[in-house]
Amino acid sequence: MANISGSGTGTSGPPQSTRLDASAISAALADRPGWSLCDDGLAIEKEFTFKGFNAAFGFMTRVAMAAERANHHPDWSNIYNRVQIRWTTHSAGGITDLDMRLATSCDRFAGS
Repeated sequence: MANISGSGTGTSGPPQSTRLDASAISAALADRPGWSLCDDGLAIEKEFTFKGFNAAFGFMTRVAMAAERANHHPDWSNIYNRVQIRWTTHSAGGITDLDMRLATSCDRFAGS
C-alpha cells in the first residue's frame, strides 16, 4: 500500500490561508457530497473508488499536479482502485478555503 503524507508545504513555504470556523466548514461541506469532517476536526476526507488501478492512479496524478500548483499537498493512500484523501492546512492548524477548493478539484477530477 502506498501511503504518502503531505505537509501542506513545499519549497516556497506554506500556503497563506485563514482557518475556517465550524459554521464555514459545515456550509462548505454541504456543497461537497461525500466529504466529511475528520474525527479530530482538523481535516476533511473522502474515499474515491474507481474501475481499476489505472483510473485511480490517473486521478492521483491529476490531484498531484493541482496540489503542486497550489503548493498544498494531501495526506492520502491508495489500495488498488480506492484512494483515500485528506485535506488540512497544517500551518493554519485546521481547514482553510484552500482545502475546500482542492476538495472541489478532486471531485471534478473523479467525475463526481
